[in-house]
Amino acid sequence: MSKDNGQEDSIDIELVRQLADLLTDTGLTEIEIERGGMRIRVARSLSGGAYVESIPTLQAPPAPALIAPPSAAAAPSGPAHAAGETVKSPMVGTVYLQTNPGAPRLVKPGDRVTAGQTLLIIEAMKTMNPVPAPRAGVVLEILVDDEQPVEFGEPLLVLE
Repeated sequence: MSKDNGQEDSIDIELVRQLADLLTDTGLTEIEIERGGMRIRVARSLSGGAYVESIPTLQAPPAPALIAPPSAAAAPSGPAHAAGETVKSPMVGTVYLQTNPGAPRLVKPGDRVTAGQTLLIIEAMKTMNPVPAPRAGVVLEILVDDEQPVEFGEPLLVLE
């Protein structure tokens, strides 16, 4: 981090600590958030050390990295997700398929849902965040397991 643009003074150290704890708790290797005109990225190396990168958000976002698609041999068998709309994770955290341990699942494949209905919950930084249905439809497939760590943008379920 450098002080040449004056951004270092506005970094919330407690937030950085919470993000580092979230990496440790979930086993993730990096997390990035944007707040107050600043993007904060916390990552840890395979050796377990953490580093913080702070980037002002006034600049254009970096171009997405090109990732080679998995080979056909590694592709999961079964129906393609193109038959419906994939609901993706809005954040990094741990996904829960029910409101409490032992409670029935919020939704199951075949359930009809309404726009805004809670599909599942993502815990991030000890806060429970409901993931609402973007529209009415039928749940075709749930792509995650209960208590599974998820990344931002990771597919969670498919709506017809």
